[in-house]
Amino acid sequence: MRARTEQRAASSMQQSSRARLRVAVVLDGGQSCCAELCLPRQLGARKRAQSRLLVLLVLPQLAFCNTLAKNQAGQSRALWIVGLPLSDLTKKMILLQCAVCATELGLTSGKKCGRCTTRYCGPACQVQHWKEGGHDKLCRKIKKAGGAEQYNANTKYAEAVAVAAEKCAEDTKGQTCYICTQALHWKTKEGLVRGCACRGTAGFAHVSCLAEQAKILVAEAEERHLDDDKFERWHHCSLCEQRYHGVVFCALGWACWKTYVGRPETDLLRCKAMNMLGAGLSEGNRPEDTLSVQEAELAMGRRVGASEETILAVQGNIARTYRALGRLEEALRMRRDVYSATLKLLGNDNRDTLIEANGMANLLLDVKSFKEAKSLLRKTMPVSQRVLGENDEVMFAMRLNYADSLYKDEGATLDDLREAVTTLEDGRRIARRVLGGGHPISAAFERYLRNARAALLKRIKCEQGMGAVRAALDAMET
Repeated sequence: MRARTEQRAASSMQQSSRARLRVAVVLDGGQSCCAELCLPRQLGARKRAQSRLLVLLVLPQLAFCNTLAKNQAGQSRALWIVGLPLSDLTKKMILLQCAVCATELGLTSGKKCGRCTTRYCGPACQVQHWKEGGHDKLCRKIKKAGGAEQYNANTKYAEAVAVAAEKCAEDTKGQTCYICTQALHWKTKEGLVRGCACRGTAGFAHVSCLAEQAKILVAEAEERHLDDDKFERWHHCSLCEQRYHGVVFCALGWACWKTYVGRPETDLLRCKAMNMLGAGLSEGNRPEDTLSVQEAELAMGRRVGASEETILAVQGNIARTYRALGRLEEALRMRRDVYSATLKLLGNDNRDTLIEANGMANLLLDVKSFKEAKSLLRKTMPVSQRVLGENDEVMFAMRLNYADSLYKDEGATLDDLREAVTTLEDGRRIARRVLGGGHPISAAFERYLRNARAALLKRIKCEQGMGAVRAALDAMET
């Protein structure tokens, strides 16, 4: 594939903050097509005006391409595409802090170790890390692992697996992995986990086995260009078909990220892996780390031109993390915007719209806007049941929130409290049947039901007491 740019005069390039270069792409078969590249003002007029840039476009699609600009002397440098950073165009890091002082670096600022790409806020921290922080001993090891981001992913994965195996140790005692049939993994010596809806002796496995199974299925689907999306094997059990949860999901999030982190930034599987890592960290109750990953995912999506639907989904996840961090005002403001935009873009019977509606209800309950939450859920729950079915996790979450909006409202009537109890009893029955009694969702129904019944009993006693008082007053008047 060959490509040539049509030269433009420097004076015309300086007239706009973004000068456009027209790129003619000639494929091996003789077909040609065109694309426009934007050179931002930050490059400087002098660099933008340099002539005869050869732009190599790596297809399959122009919308997702890696770009390398070379000058006449043959020296390489990065070229921006609609706001892409100048450095490290294809492999952005989630490590966003200085390795020494933890200063926030964003995606592009600071310095990097020339060998292993470890990031620093400046030369002083880099020198200090080498002399006093042990980087002189780790640098080659990090480089051998594939760079700072890959090394970090490998390390965090091992830690997450250890946490998950320890958490599941009591439940997995005396069991074997359904994939490799061993109690201890032959290579990593890790223990077993189970974090889905499997019951009895089913579903026990090593995180490494689950990750390898998902990796093979996804690679096979990618190689054969299958329409069937096998990526769900990273987050859904192949036996019970339910989503993993808790520390097991967190470990699988790191497993997925370390598998695809080395791919180009525009690679679809890398984008999905970053999304799953954020979800896994959220499941592992690590909101600060979750927010860091999600903000990097949002920035990446905007750079590579992700769809509006994808951007909205990431923003919805960020709003959820804001809520976990207690930043309720920011979360509610973002949720309102995202829900409104998603509803307009996808309609009210789309899964993403229903997820955003439930997230919106969550926040309304947090700020004690019970009537608004109740109104929203009464409108969306019938749609959710029709589109997703009563066994879906979104429907379970809506039942919990709806009951919450009924029994926590100080102005709730006796009928509201009875409806809350009935809603939770129905939800608990379905959750136990679908997910089992030990699942976190089933446990949530048990907890909410206890609270709702206590509120109902208190109201009944209050009503009975008031009835007795009224009867006594009536008797006195007669």
